[in-house]
Amino acid sequence: MSSRVPDMKRPTVVIAGSANMDIVVKTHRIPAAGETVLGGTLYQLPGGKGANQAVAAARLGARVIFIGCVGADNFGKALKADLESEGIDCTHLKELPGIATGVALIAVDEQGQNSILVAPGANAQVSIADVEGAAAEIQEADISVAQLEIPVATAARLFELSKNAGVTTILNPAPFQSATELAVLLKNTDIVTPNEHEAAGILGLPPITADNCDSCLEALLATGPGTVIITLGSEGCISSCGDNTSQLHPAFKVTPADTTAAGDCFTGALAAALSRGDSLHSAIRFASAASAISVTRLGAQPSLPSLSEVTELLATH
Repeated sequence: MSSRVPDMKRPTVVIAGSANMDIVVKTHRIPAAGETVLGGTLYQLPGGKGANQAVAAARLGARVIFIGCVGADNFGKALKADLESEGIDCTHLKELPGIATGVALIAVDEQGQNSILVAPGANAQVSIADVEGAAAEIQEADISVAQLEIPVATAARLFELSKNAGVTTILNPAPFQSATELAVLLKNTDIVTPNEHEAAGILGLPPITADNCDSCLEALLATGPGTVIITLGSEGCISSCGDNTSQLHPAFKVTPADTTAAGDCFTGALAAALSRGDSLHSAIRFASAASAISVTRLGAQPSLPSLSEVTELLATH
């Protein structure tokens, strides 16, 4: 992680990422290929990995600046209004005429597991120039965050500017892109937060479990990040900071209703905690608690907890 010493202003997180409208159907099981399954009620909810992480960090106390693109359509206007209602600075969220806002089609089964199909739309237009337009805000930030629902080159430029300014960078490498594309980005990444499938994809390995991930942590550290945190769903997460030791962080035990945005909640909460100066261990525990609360609720952004809810859960465990 960066050795930058934060000043006494409100902790600031810059997030470059996607904003999608999520179209969600709860169903008893997710359809197989070629199969039609009758589901329940359809929900239209704000989502997108970048926007989810921005809302998570904002609800948990950080000042958040969001860089992204939506269409100049009803979905885009609704998503921008939702972000602004959370107190997020949307100065660098562009509305693009003639391009549709990103949409995610989500099926959620009775166990809370999901299947997601995304039409990126305007998210694919988030550019290097958009990031450079926020250079002044990036230089004053404590943490910068990116995911992979925007072009990799754009995320790489965000991290290059951040590293030059001594700002700690967090990459959530989701959805997984080719390892070749990620190479430059990972070299400017302080903390990477893949799930077991994304970590396996980066390394070209079978899915990772808590039993076999020590060697995977070491291999991921060799790609550039100073800290690796692999999230393992209900098993918690495992972390390493490159000192030849790893630490398993157990999950908080809850009954899941919808796992959509659990990883986004974890990354946003981690950014909020680190931005205010928490240790890595404390930040991971805080993020784990936030993520546990989120999976007990339907939807992406509607599921994200408040600071008081996370504080209460931590106090009782």
